[in-house]
Amino acid sequence: MNASRAERLATVVLIMGALAVVLAAVPYRMFELDRFFIPKELVLHATATVVAFLLIPGRREWTWGRVDHYLLAYLALSTVSALLAVNGWLALRALGITWSSLVLFWSARALARAGLGRAITTGLAVGAVVGVITALSQAYGVFDSDLFSLTRAPGGTFGNRNFVAHLAAIALPSLLALALAARTRLGYGLSLAGTLLTIGLLVLTRSRAAWLASFAAGTVFLGLAFLPGGLWRDPVARRRLRGPVIATCLGAILALSAPNALDWRSDTPYADTLKGLANFQEGSGRGRLIQWRNTLSLVWTDPVLGVGPGNWSVHYPAVVEAGDPSLDSDGMAANPWPSSDWMTVWSERGLPALLLLSGAGLLLALAGIRAWLSGPRQVADLGPVVLVSTLLGTAVVGAFDAVLLLAVPALYVWSLAGALLPVDPFPRRREAGWKSRLLVLALVLAVGGGLTLRSTRQVRAMQVISIWGRLSSRAEAAALDPGSYRIQVLVAQSYRRRGRCRDAVPFAEQAARLFPDAAEPKSILRACGRR
Repeated sequence: MNASRAERLATVVLIMGALAVVLAAVPYRMFELDRFFIPKELVLHATATVVAFLLIPGRREWTWGRVDHYLLAYLALSTVSALLAVNGWLALRALGITWSSLVLFWSARALARAGLGRAITTGLAVGAVVGVITALSQAYGVFDSDLFSLTRAPGGTFGNRNFVAHLAAIALPSLLALALAARTRLGYGLSLAGTLLTIGLLVLTRSRAAWLASFAAGTVFLGLAFLPGGLWRDPVARRRLRGPVIATCLGAILALSAPNALDWRSDTPYADTLKGLANFQEGSGRGRLIQWRNTLSLVWTDPVLGVGPGNWSVHYPAVVEAGDPSLDSDGMAANPWPSSDWMTVWSERGLPALLLLSGAGLLLALAGIRAWLSGPRQVADLGPVVLVSTLLGTAVVGAFDAVLLLAVPALYVWSLAGALLPVDPFPRRREAGWKSRLLVLALVLAVGGGLTLRSTRQVRAMQVISIWGRLSSRAEAAALDPGSYRIQVLVAQSYRRRGRCRDAVPFAEQAARLFPDAAEPKSILRACGRR
């Protein structure tokens, strides 16, 4: 099928967005997580909006299946939950990531129907390797930057070593498929180099969730492709498989033996991580169990709609006791989400939303399995195998860490799913008249444009309060981002220290509305004579 100019341009935008999202960060270190997350969310929203803007006017028909019904219902339930959330700003932010991710899923699927699926998969694999390289450059001291995280190295431009490890695990099946289906020696060599770097980075990060996900995804990929798929009978496939195997072993060996700039507290850090893969008696494993148990208490507060997207951190301190490892020194949640995608969706959006999202993932995986087993099963047709193994890897890593809640993996996973999903031979169809196209386009531009503007204002607020010290500038930052608890508290504290309680109170009250159980806003209000 010949792709139109708009479709080719949309593919370029999607690939450039995938490259930009791994690199996006700002140097304002007083916002140690948000300085990575918010710029990446900005790229996600802008990419999804522009890609959809390019594709919607050229649509001649709307097609949908059961997966689309599940995802639309999931989005609808998430929206209702967000409208009822205590902290609407956090709800908007979390819901925005879901919106843009699904827009990219449907856009990538349309591009795959136009024959651009392989280009998207290749571009996403390249983007993931670029992200890996940023982390490796930090690990080996090759390049230093204010955009790198200092406390959770080697995180590169991701802010945390676990986050870049998640993306590496998700990208591995694509790299393996590109090596097996390479059309040139150069393409084969580049795929092997990407695999070697990715495996090396996975070892260096010591991310247990990513290690488990990589093993699960690789096992399913090889088992599905070479056993029932019959690729083992193909001498070319067998010969090409040696390269990724060698690259995997070499990447691990180099990571373990080459001197690096990482400062681990243990003399045997990698062996300790391997021993602790299933250790839930102490350390982070025990902390996860405690956190999951307490998170279930939130589930019962509203099992249908949850506490609202992004609102886990607002409610969690109220259901735990002091000393919980998930709380910081101020008694607030140390992270904005629980250590699991599935626990997050369950507690924040309710059981129906969790079942819908899980059902959509299961339908996508079954579609991939059916397409591979009923197809020609050749190295040029590995897309369904990549889809299944990528989904499994995402499910495994998402069981232990935040994945689909974050902009980078959300962009990659949903774009890959759309690009790799086999074409439904019997979809439901409806003519895309100009009125329906105009309506959908207006909705996408309004929501996507609003989310992009919102993220832009958040970045600007961080810049204003980090660089300019005047109180008027700090108040301007609070106005730019009224949903930032940290900025509201910083401004309130600044006014309070100067004895200007009248000016401090509005910002302290706004912080208290964002996090009703937080102690610091209440302390400022008490000091200013408010109860």
